[in-house]
Amino acid sequence: MSGIKKQTVIGFAAGLIAGIAYGTNPLFGKDLLIKGVPVMSILFFRYLMATGFMIVLMLCKKESFKLNLMQLLLMAVLGILFACSSICLFAAYNFIAAGLATTLLYIYPVFTALLMILLHVYPSWRSWLCIAISIGGVVAMVNPFGTGFNITGLVLCLLSALSYALYLVIVNRSKIAANLSADTISFYALIFGTLVFFCATSLEGNDLTSGISGAKDWIDLIALAIIPTMMSLLALSMSTRMIGPTRTAVLGVSEPLTAILIGTFIFSEPFTFNIALGTILCIVSILFMVVSGEKGASKGISSN
Repeated sequence: MSGIKKQTVIGFAAGLIAGIAYGTNPLFGKDLLIKGVPVMSILFFRYLMATGFMIVLMLCKKESFKLNLMQLLLMAVLGILFACSSICLFAAYNFIAAGLATTLLYIYPVFTALLMILLHVYPSWRSWLCIAISIGGVVAMVNPFGTGFNITGLVLCLLSALSYALYLVIVNRSKIAANLSADTISFYALIFGTLVFFCATSLEGNDLTSGISGAKDWIDLIALAIIPTMMSLLALSMSTRMIGPTRTAVLGVSEPLTAILIGTFIFSEPFTFNIALGTILCIVSILFMVVSGEKGASKGISSN
């Protein structure tokens, strides 16, 4: 297997893992939300614990924690962007239905492609087609039509999507972070994200442990820290570096797909025709992206 093809395969696999891992949020977070644990407290503890796990991982791998001033400032920006994406999305749930919010959030592959165009990197027609198919699949799955429209909710979702897209593009294109490993980027993004959520919780006036009681709650928080946070961030950074932010963004369709399938098969939510159609479209977009990506790689073409 050639170096380019191997890198492409690993990049696609990492992109899928990132989306699937992040899509497990409902599996571990639903019970906490039902019990009334504040969203900011959940986000604070998952990031704090993930930071601790990253310290252990980096020590075991003997990776350096050292950064120069410019790298530290960039990591602060990345951490704030990633945290703001989560905050804006959860805030949007107060104004619009979750299904509509999910659909609006998945506009981030379009933002990613447009940001890359501003940097004079032009996604191929294959990437645009995959974006269109995957968005169609998400729309079909969440069926947002007929739900209430609210301009505040719309703006919050778009800000969430834009923050996420900016994170992807900066990780891929920044020369300041070029020599930093995926572990280092994820570690510092988690640290600054933790600080953001701590400040947000303090502003809300909530006790950090409000609503958290018993071993089950802490196990859920640990699972949230490992799978949809640490694992997702590591895979996301790796995928963005190897196959570019546009392809990684398209592969993120595995995130809502995973969340909806968990709801269907674990929480016994109804499996409708819309979900079946959306699932098929999402799988088609992923397969087409992978196949076209491998062809491009084998010819030495960057289709981003």
